Order: sequence, then C-alpha cells, then structure tokens
Amino acid sequence: MDLASKIESKTAIVAICGLGYVGLPLLAAFHRAGLPTLGYDVDPKKIDALKRGENYLKHLGESLARELLTGARFDATSDKSRLGEVDVIISCVPTPLGTHLEPDLSFVENTTDDIAATLRQGQLVILESTTYPGTTRQVVLPRLTGKGLTLGRDFFLAYSPEREDPGRKDFTTQTIPKLVGGIDPASGELAAALYRKALDKVILVSSAEVAESAKLLENIYRAVNIALVNEMKVVLQAMGIDIWEVIAAAGTKPFGFQTFYPGPGLGGHCIPIDPYYLTWKAREYGMSTRFIELAGEVNHRMPHYVVDRTALALNNAGKPVKGSRILVLGLAYKPDVDDVRESPSFELIDLLEELGAKVDYHDPHVPVTHPGRRRDVIRHSIELTPAALAGYDCVLIATHHSAYDWQMIADHGKLIVDTRNALGKVRGRREHIVPA
Repeated sequence: MDLASKIESKTAIVAICGLGYVGLPLLAAFHRAGLPTLGYDVDPKKIDALKRGENYLKHLGESLARELLTGARFDATSDKSRLGEVDVIISCVPTPLGTHLEPDLSFVENTTDDIAATLRQGQLVILESTTYPGTTRQVVLPRLTGKGLTLGRDFFLAYSPEREDPGRKDFTTQTIPKLVGGIDPASGELAAALYRKALDKVILVSSAEVAESAKLLENIYRAVNIALVNEMKVVLQAMGIDIWEVIAAAGTKPFGFQTFYPGPGLGGHCIPIDPYYLTWKAREYGMSTRFIELAGEVNHRMPHYVVDRTALALNNAGKPVKGSRILVLGLAYKPDVDDVRESPSFELIDLLEELGAKVDYHDPHVPVTHPGRRRDVIRHSIELTPAALAGYDCVLIATHHSAYDWQMIADHGKLIVDTRNALGKVRGRREHIVPA
C-alpha cells in the first residue's frame, strides 16, 4: 500500500520527534483521530512518564497521557532506530538562539540526521520547528538525500509551522488552522492530507518557504506591536497617564486597532526568538531589518526598565536595593501555565541580585525550577501567606496568574511593583502600589 492510501485509511504510522509543548499535543491529536502513533524524545524521563500514563505538561490536562495508553495505537521511545518503522516523521524540536542572537539549528540538524539514518522509501518527513525561510530546503533536504533516495518519488518533505499557545482555552491543536508547504507539490499534498485526518482546517500553500515565512510574520507582528505598547507605557508613565486605561479606550474602536498589552519583557519560545531568525537570514541577502531590530531592542530593555522602577520605588521608601528582600510573583512567562521558556522573570531576578537584593519567587505552577541551557541554579517557590508577604521589602508582580488572591497581596505587601496591572481593581489604599 502506498503512503497516500495509508494516510487515507488512517493506517499510516505517525512519529513525533520532540515531545514538548508542540510535539505532545500534536501526537495526542493524531492519536485521537485514530492513527497509530510513536513518540520519540531523547529525554528518557518523558518516555517513562508517558508509558506510566503521566502527563508532564500540566496545562494539557492529566488525562492526556492516560488516553494515549488506551488501545494499542501508541508507543514511546528514545531509540532512534525505530524511526525506520514509521510512515510519517514530524520534527518538533527547539530552535533557540546562540550567544550572539544567531539561529541555533543544532536540534533540527541532529534530529534530521537521526531520521536520515533509517530513512526508507515511502516515508514523509515534516519539519514544524520555527525557523528562517529556506531551512527545510537548504538544511533538512540535503541531509535526507545522502542515501541516494529521490525527493518526490522515494521520500517526501514538507514544512508546517507550529502555532501552539500553551494555556489557551479558545483554540486547541485540533482547531488552530494548519499551514502546510511542501518542498515539491507531491510532498505538500501528502502532508496536507495527513493533517486533515486529525485537524479541523488545513491550508496548503505553494512552498515550504511560504509556510516558513508566514510563521515568522505572525510572531514578528506580535513582537513589533508589543514593543509599541511597551514604549508607550514608558512614555505615558513619565507623563502620569495610565497606559492600561489608554489601551482600554483605544480598544473601543471596532476597526483598525488590535489590543496588545505591555509587560516586564518577552517570554515563550517564539516571540523573543523568532524575529532574529529573519534578521540573521536577511543579512545573507545584504538586507537590513531595522524595524524588527528596533522592536527587539525595546522589548529586551523592559526587564531593565522594571528593575529601574523597582530601585526607584525602594529608594522612595528609604531602602537601597542592596540588602532588600524582594519577592517575584510569577516565574512562568504567561498566566496559568508552567512554561518558563525565555521568561523575563529570570532576568528580573538576575538583575536584582546583581544589585545586591535577596530575591525569592512564588509561582503556583512552578514549584521548583530545573536546570536549563543557561541557568543551572535550582530555586524553590516559597509559600505565599500574609505573613510571608509582610516579610519582604518589595513584591514584584511579573506574571498575573488567576490563582493569585490580588486583594490579599495588596493588603499585606509593604511595597508592590506591578508590571501587569494585576492590582488595578483592588480595594483600599494604593499609595504602596507602583506601576512598572
């Protein structure tokens, strides 16, 4: 049976490489649709957890891993040789930045080499990792053609950008429209047919490069608009004007305006990183991306601005930053998830500690941190009580989790720096609340 027939009959075995925030929900979507699935990850802890029916990404729900174990259509492995058993391989690995803001494609390259080692006739390979235009054709394709197989006849290759937004309730992996672009027409058609078996809406574009570029445009659009409101916040706070009321007022216009909100800095795996992929690639063509780079400068400056506001607030209260006890509320980069990737809270903590502050954090979703690519210090969330709040010289609100009792925090915090307008509706005194 050829690949198209396997996809149509839902007998094609789908392997997901990289079982993180993108790969795990995608695997679950294909499993729910009735296709046989194989999860592959180099982290054996993830594999062991899934085989026990335990979900390590809590925002996806406790039942997800248990549902995968129903029937006999799912398996998980850290054995890369098993990629030769499947019909479709979807790569969902990270694409971070290097130390000089250059693209780090090592995860994509290493995973592609693992795929190439067992690549056989009739397999479809799809890259979902966010990257610069041309990556699928210029980086992935050459690694897959080394065994003498011919694209479009012996194997197929496409790109389909992930559009996950962890914690979002109004859209899921199944309902978010899916872009697909093939390296050749046959690859694009097969990839689109595959996704249509599990997802509600699939849009086939003319090439992998179009799909790669569309993903970058989506994230750059957000980065630029967030930079705009961040800059407006700084200017309006100097004027004594409430940026949050201004945004609400502008949002009453029914056309020509979309609401974005300021914050202490950008977080997540996409918005802080993806614009630099295009900036880097543009230089290859002798082009500059001044607008995008300026937005990046504004957004990357925000943690420093927040720390400056915190230092000023402490100074006005008669306390130096050095020696002050500061509590950061929220380690995740966005509300109601445990996702700490690129969270500005880490930089806030680092900057405050460099100034001599003694910093703790509380996050109901992140009880303990884990060593990362650039952070080896393990921290534990403190217990948040009225007495604990009263023991800090300053409370810095970085993430507005819905689990927080904002009235309690406002009542018991001595000095509060609010980067999210979390205390906008609390009752009582407000002189100890400083917007930032």
